[in-house]
Amino acid sequence: MKTHVPTSLRPLQLGALALACSVALAGCFGSSSTSPTVFTETNPPTGTPPPPYPPATSNYQFPEVTVYAPGEVSAEIRRTDFGVPHITSDSLEGIAFGTAFAFAEDNICVLADQIVRFNSQRSAYFGPDAVLGSGDSGNVINDFTYKALGIRALAEQNIGNLSTHSQALLQGYAAGYNHYLSETGVENIAPPCAGMPWVRDITDVDMLTYALGVALLPGAANFLQPLFIGVPPGENFQPTPVAGATALNSSFTAQSVTMPEVNPSELGSNGWALGSDVTASGNGMLLANPHFPHVGNQRFWRFGIEIPGEMKVVGGSLSGMPGVVNIGYNENIAWTHTFSTAERFIVYQLELDTSDASGLTYLVDGEPHQIQPETYQIQVATGPGSAITLEKTFYHSSFGPMLTIPGAFEWGADLVGTTSAFALHDANLPNWDILDHWLGLNLASDIDEVESVFGKYTGLIFNNAMVADKHGDVFFTDGSSVPDLRPEALQTIRTSLPLLAIRGQAPFTLVPGNSDIFRPLGKVPHQRAPRLRRSDFVQNSNDSFWLTNPEAPIMSNENADLLLFGPVNNQQTLRSRMGQKKLTEIASVSLTELEETLFSNRAFLGEELLADLLSACSSQGAAPVLVGEAEVSIVQACAALAMWDGRMDKASVGAMVFREFAEKFSRNPTWAIPYTVQQPLTTPSGLGSNQQAVQLLAQAVQTIDQAGLDIMAPLGDVQFVERSLPNGVASGNRLPWGGANNIEGGFNVFRSQGAEDGTLLPRHRYPSLPGTQLSEEGYHITSGSSWMFVMEFTEDGPVGRGLLTYSQSSDIRSPHYIDQTELYSDMPQLAPIWFQRADIEANTISIRTVGAAEE
Repeated sequence: MKTHVPTSLRPLQLGALALACSVALAGCFGSSSTSPTVFTETNPPTGTPPPPYPPATSNYQFPEVTVYAPGEVSAEIRRTDFGVPHITSDSLEGIAFGTAFAFAEDNICVLADQIVRFNSQRSAYFGPDAVLGSGDSGNVINDFTYKALGIRALAEQNIGNLSTHSQALLQGYAAGYNHYLSETGVENIAPPCAGMPWVRDITDVDMLTYALGVALLPGAANFLQPLFIGVPPGENFQPTPVAGATALNSSFTAQSVTMPEVNPSELGSNGWALGSDVTASGNGMLLANPHFPHVGNQRFWRFGIEIPGEMKVVGGSLSGMPGVVNIGYNENIAWTHTFSTAERFIVYQLELDTSDASGLTYLVDGEPHQIQPETYQIQVATGPGSAITLEKTFYHSSFGPMLTIPGAFEWGADLVGTTSAFALHDANLPNWDILDHWLGLNLASDIDEVESVFGKYTGLIFNNAMVADKHGDVFFTDGSSVPDLRPEALQTIRTSLPLLAIRGQAPFTLVPGNSDIFRPLGKVPHQRAPRLRRSDFVQNSNDSFWLTNPEAPIMSNENADLLLFGPVNNQQTLRSRMGQKKLTEIASVSLTELEETLFSNRAFLGEELLADLLSACSSQGAAPVLVGEAEVSIVQACAALAMWDGRMDKASVGAMVFREFAEKFSRNPTWAIPYTVQQPLTTPSGLGSNQQAVQLLAQAVQTIDQAGLDIMAPLGDVQFVERSLPNGVASGNRLPWGGANNIEGGFNVFRSQGAEDGTLLPRHRYPSLPGTQLSEEGYHITSGSSWMFVMEFTEDGPVGRGLLTYSQSSDIRSPHYIDQTELYSDMPQLAPIWFQRADIEANTISIRTVGAAEE
């Protein structure tokens, strides 16, 4: 089989096989003078592909629910403990109206910033640079590329084609947001956006644009720079001023563009759905533990919604979700999500027609197709009261927009004459199912109905789902939007050695674009996604679907090829192993037990290696360890480890030492027993080398010394939450923080998320030292466990306990700005989630009606 792959991948150092193939084309896929084989229906790739896919079917229909307000729209907002709003109205439109009003009270600056972002208006309000005056052109890149991706144009053209349910939610939410602005006045809203010109009334089209933009976060949003520089050879990618204006100064160059980081491991979660076989009551239970940023555009927000007699849901959603709950429960089902291993996008390699010197013609099944130029304009502020218009051309193929990654995926001829260009296909561009899919979950009555919802919609964007119902049935599926490739295409990806080599090194799959055989057919429907239904448990901690339940590994789907959903037989992460270990230790689970399990702060790597590490300490004694040319004493570090309780609690002495050891071990592990697929939950295990162990421990000591921290300090002295003031300066109010990290195999995990949070809102950061998460201030927590809860179904209805670790409001003036955060800091614990009307009324701290009924 001949497969056309780019020799320009050589600089990536993709391994011996790919390197050899790229250098010796004739030995791998034909000489450079021979056209690559075109795969057609009569000339398929070699190998035996899976059988043809069956058609996707679902008879799902929404239950009866009032969509639009029978009269003027209004909603009641009751806030309970911690300022959690419970919104009651007579329709979906009214629910969205009240939700938007309450959300704007708490977090208006976050959503206002994102409306500007996805409407390609950052440059118009903030100037060309993401960092003011830096020349990084960050805002220009944002605005042009989102405009080229077309999300605003798609929203304008298609909003009328959405379901009436989705339209009502979008219209109601926009009206509720505007009602808050009108009533409060822009000058009186939360800092730092009070009085800002970029805070304005919004429309349903703005909200749909925002939703379409959020759908791109696991895919195209990571490719803004490669798409921005994706131009034919010899063409300057820089935008040009219109009408003779002076060009902007920019330090941004193509050489600064690197391989995107996608599917970050820290953007993760834990989720358990427990069934009748393992719960004390025999009813369903759920543990929800999403690990998301505590600042920026991916904050969760707690709330409840009710249309009396029609729907009642409590939970939490990402910022700006118009009226429905992302993670929560109703009277019948409870659900949570984790970031899945599925591939939401692929990169196509186009075969350029060498007879077209412009590089704008590519061949599909031997037929020429044109890469189409499209020119866009944006406004850029250049000073107070002054602005210019910039213009730039982007290029689009039938496979998607064109991109360039220097030194890896480049447009044009390489040294041996291969001619290629590269296009991005994002299965979430666009995603029209988002609101209907979430609404379907909010309304579902049992697992059968949940499966029907997934059968009709693919709107979860990037999530696995774990669902429990009141009867004790549990269900798992990967509900991500995954490109739907033909069996022949998947077989090519699986069997082509060069493509396998590239896939193993680049953070995405490269697919040939020289035949319609490889063109996506849409999104993989639920019938062909990984799924599992049980009565004991389903779980996920961001590993693939494979070991959702070790008693019933998901190796395949009888209807489909699961290649793009993630690996099987792979070594599990330490966090996954910690979760699986916890599950083996529990039986007849109670709600109290589930909460204790969530907050135990155990460290899997410590439970595996601490005894061996202390033995290595004993063997080393007082003798210093040579690290390079430095002699390092590990005596104090060993003393701290001897005191460590194996947990990452605030009082845990030795926790910092072990984390820094674990950081070094993760990059250079030596296990006594290697991983075997026959024992995926217990291997690898044991410390393989005392000599290496003390070396890594000595390096950990060096890191702690470089940070200037006390090696004997308990974790709560060095791990903390500290909010920023509205101007981005550190508040100085540091709350000690218990909690583990992925690196040591924690379950309830926290860390610093780094420089980017998806917004332009100011915040402070403490730069980490090289090769560690540790800064000179310690571990500054800005990401990790966020909206977390445990719940169970009882004879009297659902009962839950939960916490939003960073609190309900980002408004520093709010009494609910830091109250849940202080509760966690004082002693990690959850608090009651009020579901029944009587409980909500008994715990109400404020009540108001917004909308028409205000009068």
